[in-house]
Amino acid sequence: MTIDRSALVEAVTREVLAALCVGDICETPEQVRSVVANGADRVAFHGEAAAVPLDLARYIDHTLLKPETTAGEIDTLCAEAREYRFASVCINPTWVKRAAQNLRGSDVATCTVIGFPLGASTSEIKAMEARKALRDGAREVDMVINVGALKSGDLDLVREDIAKVVDAAHEVGAVCKVILETALLTDEEKVIASALAKAAKADFVKTSTGFGPGGATVYDVALMRETVGPDMGVKASGGVRTLADAEDMIAAGATRIGASAGVQIVSGTEGESGDERY
Repeated sequence: MTIDRSALVEAVTREVLAALCVGDICETPEQVRSVVANGADRVAFHGEAAAVPLDLARYIDHTLLKPETTAGEIDTLCAEAREYRFASVCINPTWVKRAAQNLRGSDVATCTVIGFPLGASTSEIKAMEARKALRDGAREVDMVINVGALKSGDLDLVREDIAKVVDAAHEVGAVCKVILETALLTDEEKVIASALAKAAKADFVKTSTGFGPGGATVYDVALMRETVGPDMGVKASGGVRTLADAEDMIAAGATRIGASAGVQIVSGTEGESGDERY
């Protein structure tokens, strides 16, 4: 049985909004599950592919999130980001001040991660962590959703968790991206999580932390894009290591790429990155 992806996303999103009491009726998360529990074994994508940009570097968050990262490696990352004019550097919160200082006067943003990589911190701690990073100089924050709450059907908790970090970011005009960790989710849960992020007024949905069981796929990017519509950002991260990978993700609807291999991607020296996680 083959189901049109657009119809699937429209149906599931409608049920999600109903479950959140958006509109005149309020239903339950169980009804969301019934939408895709129809024996579908494939979903056909009929959306329009995005044009691959000429200035690919401006799509890339130059990323270094390994726990063993040193100060010198952060300095190198920032120097590379300035040279190639990447969209941002994405680093752990402990390095935000150093990165922001290194990038001062450039058009490269400092991005950091919140509730990373498990997403299991409380909402209050995530919001506090975000505000501290923003005071330290971050202008973009990538927060991990509460995956367990999503799988438990507690949609209000998931949305409120996202909203607390979004509000912290928007207070100072910063960008908030919401990491779904798609490798842990069913298609149904990916659609639900994307719809919740949109309802919470996040700026982006993002596929992966790079530390989970899998990374970005074209399928997931296309599914997320169709769920959130044309005006919200979609970030593909985890396992994007070549120019072809990046082009495929952008064609599927990604507007940002998270990669540790940013230099290799834009310079054409593929296969030289030793970091398989991000």
